[in-house]
Amino acid sequence: MKGFTRAETRFSLCGLNCALCSMKLGGYCPGCGGGAGNQSCALARCSLEHDGIQFCWECSEYPCARYDGFDEGDSFVPHRSRKQDIASARKMGLEAYLAQLEEKRAILDALLADYNDGRRKTLFTTAVYLLPLENLRAVMTSLNSQPELTGQTIKERASAAAGLLQEAADRRDISLKLNKKPKKG
Repeated sequence: MKGFTRAETRFSLCGLNCALCSMKLGGYCPGCGGGAGNQSCALARCSLEHDGIQFCWECSEYPCARYDGFDEGDSFVPHRSRKQDIASARKMGLEAYLAQLEEKRAILDALLADYNDGRRKTLFTTAVYLLPLENLRAVMTSLNSQPELTGQTIKERASAAAGLLQEAADRRDISLKLNKKPKKG
């Protein structure tokens, strides 16, 4: 959106984790308020109308009607953890939250580099987005402690990683499928 810029592009104005978004990973979007390629957004327009606040939670009207129905479906990233992520960032402090986000990004980068058979990017991105950091660390520790994976095909390695992520999600009753937005009208 023209005129909308932010210093922090890893965590969006509305609470989405841009650092874990497949569009940002693919170079198609610079992240919320990152400049060229940034998508048009009603919340960005609202930020400009409210003195350019960097995060919606800084607004005296948060949460406002613009959030109604926002979490009913997903885009390229899950929206269902957005309120929880905002609460975590506020409680921990932005820098501590971003440090955890960077660790998650490193795990995602490792999954994509070593275990992606070309069919798992959405699964890996969603799992890293939704699973707590301690679960992701445990999955990576398990994968790294299996030297036999080194000699296996990428399809077999991808299957092993996907299986461990799905098991971690099942233990927490987390769905790793992106939810489609309900059809209007």
